[in-house]
Amino acid sequence: MDEEKKASQNPSSTSSQYRSPGLFSRLLVDGAYALKTSPRYKATKHFFYNLLENSSYPYKRYFDLMMMVLIFSSVIILIRDVRHETHDFLALFNDYIISFIFLVEYLFRFWVISDSSGMMIKQYEKDELLQRRFRVGHALFKVFLAKWNHVRSPAAIIDLLAIMPFFHELRLLRLFILFRVFKIFRYTQNMQYFGYVLSHKKFELLTLLTFASVIVFVASVLIYVMEANNPDSPINTLFDALYWSIVTISTVGYGDVTPTTQEGRMVAILVIIAGIAVISFATSIVVTAFTEKLDDIRENKMLSDIKGLKHFYLICGYGIVAKQTASKLRRSGRTVVVLDTDYDRIKEAKENQLYALQLDPASLSSYQSMGIDFAKQVIAVILLRDSDILNVYTTLTLRSIDHRINVLSLLHEKKNRRKLRLAGVNHIVYSQELIGLLSKEYSGRPVAFETMSMLRAEEAGAAMEEIVVDERIASNFKNVGDLHIRRHRLLLIGLSKLSVEEFIFNPSPETVIEKGDIMIIIGEHSMINEFRLFSHKRLR
Repeated sequence: MDEEKKASQNPSSTSSQYRSPGLFSRLLVDGAYALKTSPRYKATKHFFYNLLENSSYPYKRYFDLMMMVLIFSSVIILIRDVRHETHDFLALFNDYIISFIFLVEYLFRFWVISDSSGMMIKQYEKDELLQRRFRVGHALFKVFLAKWNHVRSPAAIIDLLAIMPFFHELRLLRLFILFRVFKIFRYTQNMQYFGYVLSHKKFELLTLLTFASVIVFVASVLIYVMEANNPDSPINTLFDALYWSIVTISTVGYGDVTPTTQEGRMVAILVIIAGIAVISFATSIVVTAFTEKLDDIRENKMLSDIKGLKHFYLICGYGIVAKQTASKLRRSGRTVVVLDTDYDRIKEAKENQLYALQLDPASLSSYQSMGIDFAKQVIAVILLRDSDILNVYTTLTLRSIDHRINVLSLLHEKKNRRKLRLAGVNHIVYSQELIGLLSKEYSGRPVAFETMSMLRAEEAGAAMEEIVVDERIASNFKNVGDLHIRRHRLLLIGLSKLSVEEFIFNPSPETVIEKGDIMIIIGEHSMINEFRLFSHKRLR
């Protein structure tokens, strides 16, 4: 009673005593927070995670290639060792160096596969919120469970078996070198796609395997009963019967073990028929699996290709205007990626040799699934969707990703211009205004109108191009006169001076050109390309 009275008089003391973690728990929590808040630790772990697990990481392909070379090297050394004495260096390389590299890889995968410090902190903060003592055992069990799920996975088991030749004193363990071949699945994407497809038919394949196993067992027993008492029969043991059943049901038929009795041959007929059925079912399952997942495989392959692009234009929507825009960009040597929600449009874009994905351009998850870096990869986003509202939503989504993205949008209704501006569109194109200006400017001037039509025609040889003045051009030429535009049979329409945000129409020969300026040039395609090479050629 006295203890209860003291506890009621000072409840805070009992509460703090209940919640106070021990020394070991405090060390674990402090260590977890130290690792979680360490930039160097996070950067190091992120680097190794990308190197081992992130297929879009540019350096992973070199790591995978190196590991495949090591795998095939170890197998070649093992094969050579069968009939030839292995050189001391090759034995050292195979038994120690390669095994040590695989061991280091295994440990690094074990480290990066889960966030142990994060799980520890999460459990600690949860217990603090509920005003209870930190359950360190529960947190450690979660960490152990996450690691154990990785260790018992088929890929991790193969990795562990591939390390076994490290203990080469037991010669039998050297045979585990062959398990290194299975590590190829980790480093080749096509193998991963194959495993991904078959994993979706696990139930069908397991059912077929069960059926085949029953047939093999029954056939082995039957043929053994029919043939074992016949002195002329090659089937004398149950293992011989099992071997014959597997060879027969697989439709291989070596002919080294065959039944000699009438009853045994009847069993053979039934097993052959069952074998044909098993092979047919297995083939149909695999073909169906690949047919069902072929679109997913192609989509994943295209996502991987897009992640590897250096620079490209992103077009949202694939209508009539988008087709013409993408076609012109492709002819000028630019890479184009198309996003649209319509399946038929995406199919048409793919037929036109474009990177195309059936994704919603207004959804943030679409860009997250693409895994692209807008700052480094995307030159500009061109919004050509069917309505201004969709373009507004898409712009807001893009601005939430990166406010520096250069966005160009097609305007359908004049009243929505302000909405697009507020959403963050950099450049707005209103087709009706352009048509009106052209009609007003060139009415009664058939030659001028014909000239403008020729410039926009796809089959025409003439074109209007933008050439950015880079460091090489700026070092070669000081002013417009030095460019000798006329010699190349070109016409310089204007010069955009980005430094002062000014456009100079028909600049004089004395106009100074600087790095970052944009030259608007009209001429034949071949002449423009020749001038582009001439302007970049080092003259000084």
